[in-house]
Amino acid sequence: MPAAADRLAQLHRLPLFAPLDDAALAALARRAAPRAYAAGDILFHAGDACAGVHLLTAGAVRIFKLSAAGRELTLHIQAAPATVAEVPLVDGGPYPASVSAVGEVSALFLRREDFLAVCLEHPQVALAALRVFGQRLRGLVELLEAVTFGGVRQRLARLLLEQAQRSRQQGEPGDVLQVGSQQQLALELGTVREVVSRNLNRFQAEGLIRIHSRALEVLDPDGLRREAEAEL
Repeated sequence: MPAAADRLAQLHRLPLFAPLDDAALAALARRAAPRAYAAGDILFHAGDACAGVHLLTAGAVRIFKLSAAGRELTLHIQAAPATVAEVPLVDGGPYPASVSAVGEVSALFLRREDFLAVCLEHPQVALAALRVFGQRLRGLVELLEAVTFGGVRQRLARLLLEQAQRSRQQGEPGDVLQVGSQQQLALELGTVREVVSRNLNRFQAEGLIRIHSRALEVLDPDGLRREAEAEL
């Protein structure tokens, strides 16, 4: 279990709670329960009753939906520091999507009643939550636009650029990506592995990327950006 000072610092790094003073953060830290997840662990399933909010302090999670036929569509990869599943905290509904750990994940769990009590005592937290909701909505609109108007080639180029940016934000080289399997990429794009494989091979033939066994090197980010923004 992290020490009280460490938990206080972890909460302060979260955009949702950054406006709070130390006394309010300390009260939250006393209520937040530490949790740890291994790669592939499910934090919660879509449709589960919302018991509270996960505060990611290390690692990243995948937010996804599962169709009746069993096909997965990744909505977003969320890296720490961040909060996950804030919307059902407010409307009282179930979790709208499933969330799994991408790698090892450390988190603090805050019960719904404790979160709402903090919002009532500190209105700035509610305003920060509205900003987070707005960012989530913009992201979903962009995803809808990409799926509706963009082909797999465009969406794959955009995904690789996003992963490169996320890698740089975490202090890692942005040109070498640990992308996992082509099946995982297919799940994130809502397509099948064969389509991803064909497009990756095309990108490599055009000099945009170089494919390694479990990694991918971005050779021409400007070229990938042109692919991502190309009109159908």
